[in-house]
Amino acid sequence: MATTSSPPSLSPSNLAKTPAPGDSYVQSFARGLQVIRSFSADAPRQTLTEVAGRSGLTRAGARRILLTLQSLGYVESDGKLFSLTPRILDLGFAYLSSMPIWNLAEPIMETLVDEVKESCSAAVLEGTDIIYVLRVPTHKIMSISLGVGSRLPAYCTSLGRVLLAGMPDEDVLSRLQASDRQALTRHTLTDVNALLAKVQATRKQGWSLVNQELEEGLVSLAAPVMNREGRTVAALNISGQANRTSAKLMQDSMLPALLAAAKTVSRLLALKRPEQSVKSDVRATL
Repeated sequence: MATTSSPPSLSPSNLAKTPAPGDSYVQSFARGLQVIRSFSADAPRQTLTEVAGRSGLTRAGARRILLTLQSLGYVESDGKLFSLTPRILDLGFAYLSSMPIWNLAEPIMETLVDEVKESCSAAVLEGTDIIYVLRVPTHKIMSISLGVGSRLPAYCTSLGRVLLAGMPDEDVLSRLQASDRQALTRHTLTDVNALLAKVQATRKQGWSLVNQELEEGLVSLAAPVMNREGRTVAALNISGQANRTSAKLMQDSMLPALLAAAKTVSRLLALKRPEQSVKSDVRATL
């Protein structure tokens, strides 16, 4: 999806709900991650009190963690407000560089964007949200651009429904029930049973179309990326504005290319082709 309202920020209650799996659980490390995750697009610079509130920690605890992160170069402060530094990107890039799927997917997504003239994204599922791990935008003017690491709710996104479709119904129900199912537009489905039916239909047909449920005027299509065992590990989507393309037109004209791209990424992931050989094969494959 190319445009939407600002990604939802993490609430203190959600940040504090980390299970403690016995003696192996390092609470101080978990609290450090809570502090890092308290920063978002909605709260990029915060006071000590704000960090403590958003991370569910005491002021003293939040202060110790912030000063530790500052000494390590992950946080900076002007004496009043704290913010993350670019070094924090190292943590996210470590994940991206360790997963060959994203090296495989990027040239295929670029080719797809060239073909359909709409933006393309890749995402994975975490809890009740999707997380964008790769974005290939178009040069068209968008209201708000989503970057790598942005989160959106799974229940009302095509990427989310494809990722949920890769799970058993009982797990889907659990995640839907745990979601904050707001009616973001007049088209948004919020009923759990209706959403489950959409996910089941997605599973059966192998793709998802979401028409203006996340944002008025935004239409998107998504398809699954599967590993060697046939398990959905990610999803690709293309998105466009309803004033440029209708849902039916997008389905008729762009779905075949999207399905081909997702299938190609899945095949290359299963074969574990080296990155350097992928770019030369992409255009011939699609």
